[in-house]
Amino acid sequence: MSRATQTALVRDDRTVYEAVAGTAVGLSGVAFAVGLAALLGVIAIDDPVAGFALSVVFGAVLLALGAAVVGFGVASRFGYVDAAPQPSAGIVAAAAFTGIWFAVGATVSGAVGLGTGGRLGVGTVLGGIAFATTALSREDIGATVPGGAVAGLCGLFLVTGVVGPGWERALAGYNATLFGDTVVPVVVLFASLVTGWSAAKAYGGFGARGRNVGAYVLIYLVVCSILTVLVGLVAFVTVNGLTGLFNGFGVGGAGLVSWPFLTNGAGLLADIPGVFPALVGTVWLVIGAVLFAVPTGVGAAVFLSEYAEQGRFTGAVEVATNGLWSTPSIVFGLFGAAFLIPRFGNQKSLIAGMFTLGFMLLPLVLITSREAILAVPDEYRDASAALGVSKWQTIRSVVLPAAIPGVTTGVILGVGRIAGETAPILLTMGGGVLPARSAAPDVLGGFQLSASPPFVSNPALLEATSALPYQLYALITAGLSGNIQNPQEYAWGLALTLLLVVLVFYAIGIATRYYFRQKLHQ
Repeated sequence: MSRATQTALVRDDRTVYEAVAGTAVGLSGVAFAVGLAALLGVIAIDDPVAGFALSVVFGAVLLALGAAVVGFGVASRFGYVDAAPQPSAGIVAAAAFTGIWFAVGATVSGAVGLGTGGRLGVGTVLGGIAFATTALSREDIGATVPGGAVAGLCGLFLVTGVVGPGWERALAGYNATLFGDTVVPVVVLFASLVTGWSAAKAYGGFGARGRNVGAYVLIYLVVCSILTVLVGLVAFVTVNGLTGLFNGFGVGGAGLVSWPFLTNGAGLLADIPGVFPALVGTVWLVIGAVLFAVPTGVGAAVFLSEYAEQGRFTGAVEVATNGLWSTPSIVFGLFGAAFLIPRFGNQKSLIAGMFTLGFMLLPLVLITSREAILAVPDEYRDASAALGVSKWQTIRSVVLPAAIPGVTTGVILGVGRIAGETAPILLTMGGGVLPARSAAPDVLGGFQLSASPPFVSNPALLEATSALPYQLYALITAGLSGNIQNPQEYAWGLALTLLLVVLVFYAIGIATRYYFRQKLHQ
């Protein structure tokens, strides 16, 4: 046979091989998507598909994917297709399959009644076999056979009904029970991820290209699942909250728009209970925290980046700020209750909540501002210095404008966290659970001038105020409803309002960042 004829045959085989492998990747993605829908409750595992329960169809798909993945590896190993596998699948893949098969062995042996020692023994043996197969065999075998075997075993359990609708298992010693409605989708998600990765490596011909394709498929599936959960969460809150949010909404009449849910309080005299005091309290809470944290954080970042010598001090500050950002919010709430409240009239107040959330926001503003300032090219500073501009004028006119988009990004992320916090508000600011409209803080109109220090006062800042997270907590956790006829509808409307407030702050931050970016590139 001539070389040209042989090359043509290899290319034809390769084309078919890639088509089958691509189909397996696509089928894994479909199984992953349907499994995610079943986990979120959009569909049920006992829904009929072509006369079979969905769990059985899942099992058949996993069996087919497992057989196909193993076939890809065998075909490459015996030279039926043109591939470029590495001598080994790598230590990372070996460690992953070792852990997977150890868990499979321990779980299955426990289900058949073996004790702790037996489960550990079976898991260790299967994990060792998986490690040897992955690490010591060629990549085409090591990356496909362990994954295909996992998918085939999972599919066998689902097809035979070992795990399916109505299945449940109590976990001894954990006071918990596993149900088939949850276990089946989780098994499908896990197995489809494994087969998708293995089939993608086969599609890429193994080697460097195969590893890249496998990594891309794995990342895409995970990212898509995260986005799906996020969109589903927002949609779920929106669907459940629209009825409460638009309760009594009307256009025309005495005013242009009548929206009692947003303009009324929840007092006893309100015809339609609303969230106005809590909404105003939340907005002022975020504004006050931002006004405290942003100037302080940016100023500290300028000092650490432009003036302080890089050494132990700056390293200690960096470690401290990273630690503070990861500190639980309840710790900041206790700090506010113990340190701030005694200094603001020894009672819960709006200003105590502002400072508490400001201290929560401060570490992230400092971290992102410092990174944004350090990312400004030194050429900007050198060019400004060459023109005889002072260091402070360079920072103010060159460095900070270039760093503002990065600073704004940090503020956006921080606001998303502090706007929904409940524990700090509960300990430092929480006012009435179901306040009347008159309880809304009038911060702008509350400033008073006096002839004695501090010359300016604002009683509205020193009063306890409600906020959307705190009011939602009281409605759901404490079960308080007052004169609200439909507490569930009101609570969902309140949750949607809180979500919209956070999204509005996000939109303002993103618009600000876009504005400064455009101005920077003019």
